[in-house]
Amino acid sequence: MSSDPIQLKEALRAAVWAQTLTAEQMLRVEADCYETFVPKGGYVCRKGDNAENWIGIVSGMVKMNNFSPSGKSVTFTGVPPGGWFGEGTLLKGERLKYDAMALRDSRIARMPASTFNWLLETSLPFTRFLLMQLNERLGQFIGMVENERLLDINTRVARCLASMFNSHLYPGLEKLVQISQEELGLLSGASRQRANQALQVLEKHGLLRLDYGGIRILDLEGLRRYEEA
Repeated sequence: MSSDPIQLKEALRAAVWAQTLTAEQMLRVEADCYETFVPKGGYVCRKGDNAENWIGIVSGMVKMNNFSPSGKSVTFTGVPPGGWFGEGTLLKGERLKYDAMALRDSRIARMPASTFNWLLETSLPFTRFLLMQLNERLGQFIGMVENERLLDINTRVARCLASMFNSHLYPGLEKLVQISQEELGLLSGASRQRANQALQVLEKHGLLRLDYGGIRILDLEGLRRYEEA
């Protein structure tokens, strides 16, 4: 667990869902939530585990993925700082159906299932937030299936970057995305080299700029609309 609870408290209070909680509800959230550190390549949670926490990203980045028996990997989405996931599994009371792995060293906030369920019972705004969260997640996954099956790699990389700018799912993301070409390749189903080629194409179109330490988004709507001729 983290030795710096002040930073965790700030992250919790900055969450979109926290803005409508009462002072009493927020106090319990702060008392019950805790933080763990997961190094790059480590597991935040594993397929088949009991769902014991609602999970938020304080810093770093996490990918949700699965492996086939032959070892082939499919990545569902990446979760940057400010994002929370795992609500569907908690609501259904099922075991996890995916792995979540740290793409880089990550600080993870964990809300116990008992606190999550208590908020559901005591906070109508929190329940409304979760309805929106599930709806946005469904739209994201439908888009992902379409991208994977219908689009070329350049367009998939563009849509992958654009999908990170969802004000409900990932409210804390800034226009400079601190993501490596290797990480972007993993999220868009491409090799690092092919992701790099796609980024150069998108840069030539004026949609982004490759900066030191990340990718600066210049035209978000352009990325969302981009489709290779």
